[in-house]
Amino acid sequence: MSELRITLDGSERVVAAGTTAGDALDADGRTVIAARVGGQARDLAYVLRDGDVVEPIQIDSPEGRAIMRHSAAHVMAQAVQELFPEAKLGIGPPVENGFYYDFDVEHPFQPDDLKRIEKRMREIVKQGQRFSRRVVADDDAREELAAEPYKLELIGLKGAAADEESVEVGGGELTIYDNLDAKSGELRWKDLCRGPHLPTTRVIPAFKLMRSGGAYWRGSEKNPQLQRIYGTAWESRERQDEYLKMLEEAERRDHRKLGAELDLFSFPNEIGSGLAVFHPKGGVVRRVLEDYSRRRHEEEGYEFVNTPHITKGDLFQTSGHLGWYKDDMFPPMELDGAEYYLKPMNCPMHNLIFDARGRSYRELPLRLFEFGSVYRFEKSGVVHGLTRVRGMTQDDAHIYCTREQMGDEIKSLLAFVLGLLRDYGLNEFYLELSTRDESEKFIGSDEDWEEATAALRQAADESGLDLVADPGGAAFYGPKISVQAKDAIGRTWQLSTIQVDFNQPKRFGLEYQAADGSRQQPVMIHRALFGSIERFFGVLLEHYAGALPPWLAPVQAVGIPIADDHVPHLRKIAAKLRERGIRVEVDTSSDRMQKKIRNAQKQKVPYMLLAGDDDVAKDAVSFRYRNGEQKNGVSIDEAVDEIVKAVESRIQV
Repeated sequence: MSELRITLDGSERVVAAGTTAGDALDADGRTVIAARVGGQARDLAYVLRDGDVVEPIQIDSPEGRAIMRHSAAHVMAQAVQELFPEAKLGIGPPVENGFYYDFDVEHPFQPDDLKRIEKRMREIVKQGQRFSRRVVADDDAREELAAEPYKLELIGLKGAAADEESVEVGGGELTIYDNLDAKSGELRWKDLCRGPHLPTTRVIPAFKLMRSGGAYWRGSEKNPQLQRIYGTAWESRERQDEYLKMLEEAERRDHRKLGAELDLFSFPNEIGSGLAVFHPKGGVVRRVLEDYSRRRHEEEGYEFVNTPHITKGDLFQTSGHLGWYKDDMFPPMELDGAEYYLKPMNCPMHNLIFDARGRSYRELPLRLFEFGSVYRFEKSGVVHGLTRVRGMTQDDAHIYCTREQMGDEIKSLLAFVLGLLRDYGLNEFYLELSTRDESEKFIGSDEDWEEATAALRQAADESGLDLVADPGGAAFYGPKISVQAKDAIGRTWQLSTIQVDFNQPKRFGLEYQAADGSRQQPVMIHRALFGSIERFFGVLLEHYAGALPPWLAPVQAVGIPIADDHVPHLRKIAAKLRERGIRVEVDTSSDRMQKKIRNAQKQKVPYMLLAGDDDVAKDAVSFRYRNGEQKNGVSIDEAVDEIVKAVESRIQV
């Protein structure tokens, strides 16, 4: 019998020809559910070749979960076609925390349909059907899948599919996965798929169907609308229960719901999708966010600029955005024989400010900052409250510096960004380094990209935070670091970004006079700290579940009289608080005191100041906190000082 040499656990092994990845790993098929062979995920049934490097894929790893969830998507599709034989298959990729599958059916799925589908899925899982891979020629695949029009379209995309479609035709060859009966080996179902998959359906430990909705085929409104079923799957019931509880908490914290309950903002139909209006209370929060940010930027040496909302298209032709970004821009307006665009970003206009006069090396680094309104034509299917809008205000900065200054400037920027985010109560971060997609077009030389990427990586390494690679995630003009922040319930939000750009200065012909009198091109660093005010507002609202810390709360204190006779006493206290800059109201409504307390609690006011006869007599107040705790007989000066101190110190309660 011939032998093979493979590498396992970092050491070379000799195994018999015909050994599978599962045999080599001694995999149980439940904890180790697949293998990485030569860097590529494979089924445990994959037959090894001489020289292969084999690593285990655990079910509770990110890669293992994706394989499990994609296998669950196959089980769901099988259940759907058994219950709805007319259903035509779209695609069914794994996604964050779950999976989905698209179907062409005559009528939308109803809640009772999902219950039937989930019940049938459990039966298929219990049967332990085996996932079996086979390679097929294009013509054979077309013959086998002749009744599946969407699969036939995907076959024509082999090698050029989008990310989600690549789960089926992402490789250089076509493969079909058969679901085979555990005992007889008979075919129960099949699907065009790249794989890999679990060994059997029985390995799926926990899953649940979540909801259904419409989705256009391949994401284009020009195509038919299919019905998408979403599900979740996890490596244990305990882990799934944790996730479902987190979803319940996330629903309670939904910023769209809180925005309405707290009277902060709305999205009037008369204005249009993805375009928010901020109500007085929301306007207060937004102003405080912006004012504190302005103050910190001033301390860091930024200079404030303002630019228009629209511009001639030639500007974006120069910057390259019309060639690379036009689909995400609003259509142009014809004015005075020229095309004008709503600006989707501020950087081209900041370049013009830099270029408005001669610049010297003595002025660098030049840090330009703007709260600039920009407009992006997000598809209607992705617009989501404040976190995905069409009109937004970016806290946008562009830093122009020498190449020699670039490394220190990036480190300084990153420290500033993280410090300011911590001031708003976010404390858990990791960094993501987005590099260019080698298969896509980009601007600039290889040397420029390498130098920019190295500078970002060094700054990230020196920050002490975990760094995660995002290959292919960079913009067309340069690599970036993005700050990923975890909120109070463990969700991750991408917030600040720092991008190095050698290309726009070149396209705009930006120069400064160096110390030796020569003309040099500056490095441009793009930096958005919040990302956008709207999105950051929504993230904070969910992080705090609407109970914003005292310094950010729209109403920081409310006076609640036991009877009308006590209103003057509370108005005297309110006047003292206003003198110290505190946002305070006195509830003079006709509601009973307990109703006024409930109203203040619903509005998540940090401090309630209660007053009755005893408080008036002692020139004091009863101090009630948002969490229900109460202190009685607190002197007015002590109460005022406590509130002012909490606001000035930006406590996060």
